[in-house]
Formats: sequence, C-alpha cells, structure tokens
Amino acid sequence: MTFREFDRGAQRPDCQQRTSARVAAVVLAAGQSSRMGASNKLLVPVRGVPMVTQVVNAALASRCASVTVVTGYEAARVREALAGKAVTFAHNPDFAQGLSASLQRGLRALREDVGGAIVLLADMPRITAAHLDALIAEFQTQPGIIVPTLAGRRGNPVLWPRRFFAEMRSISGDTGARALIDLHRDETRSVELCDDAIFFDVDTPAELAETGRA
Repeated sequence: MTFREFDRGAQRPDCQQRTSARVAAVVLAAGQSSRMGASNKLLVPVRGVPMVTQVVNAALASRCASVTVVTGYEAARVREALAGKAVTFAHNPDFAQGLSASLQRGLRALREDVGGAIVLLADMPRITAAHLDALIAEFQTQPGIIVPTLAGRRGNPVLWPRRFFAEMRSISGDTGARALIDLHRDETRSVELCDDAIFFDVDTPAELAETGRA
C-alpha cells in the first residue's frame, strides 16, 4: 500500500495557512446491516477482531484527537466489542431512520474545541491510520473539506471542518453529507491515495469474504 507522499514537518508554500485545529473521528456504527442476513456485520471477525473494532483501532492509531462511536442497533454488543478502548459512545435511538440521524448524533457529541471531524463508516475495515493521517495532514495545511481520491474518483472517509457541522446536522434520511461536497466544491480539497480501501465497504456476505476474515 502506498500513498501520495506527505511529510508532517515539511514546509510548503502555503504553510501560512496551517492550522492546529483538533480533528476528531466519528465512527458510525449504528446500522442494522440488513443486507447481511441474520448477522450483525460489525461484529463479524475481520483479521481476528470484530469489524467495528478494526475500524476503531485505525482511528485510535491515527492523529485524531478523539474517537466517538455512534451506536444504535445492538448497541450493547457493539460497546462490548470495544470494551477498554479509549472512545466516547453516543447512542442514536433513531438509528432506523438512516445514516443521517447517526451523523447528527455523532457531531453533537463532539467537544467545542474540535475544529474538524473525519466521518468513518464502521463497515470499511480496510481503512488504516495512514489513510486518516493523510487527510489530517492536508487539513492542517489547507483547511477545507478533505476528500480521499483514487484516479479522480472520490471515496471515504471525508474530513469535515466544523463550519459545515450545522449543514450536516440538517440532512435527513438514509444518506450522508456527500451532497454537500458538490455544493461546496470551491472549499473541497482532495488527497490522492494509491489503493482502493477508500471504496471498499461491506454490505453483503460476498464482500465480507473479501476482507480476509479470520
């Protein structure tokens, strides 16, 4: 796995725009995984640990200042899978209303000193700390909506500055905030990565089989 090279300490021509804003991770882990049948996909082992743990471990190993996990469906089991982890839990009782309700709950749980948030989907187990750190490095140099791309195609997760949180909380239905990227195209920055982890999420048993499940 390789990434576009970046150096956290390097001086760049636009370094006067650098920000020290704290970036939080918001892990959305409230869904019912209805396409997986009887299993809760977030609790199925991937490389020896539950899928949700795999994603949370990546966030904890990154430069994110905090990790908030939004629970909903089978919340007690998700919390159990993350026992002992340095995370904050935010429960979404309205998880059946879709992704937007969980996104809103997670954003509301963040501290006031957070300057941006990486919204992570708990069913993307190939995302690593290096992916997240690449987004944070770009954000600290040129604050804006930071989107990972591969060959010009946008993926997840996305880093959102605090100034967009109010708009994100106004979204409804089973959708995330990606429509806002087109709306604020002039304030969007891309980080070109060199692997397809940013596209890979697990919705079906066939996709689960591709994760290297132990």
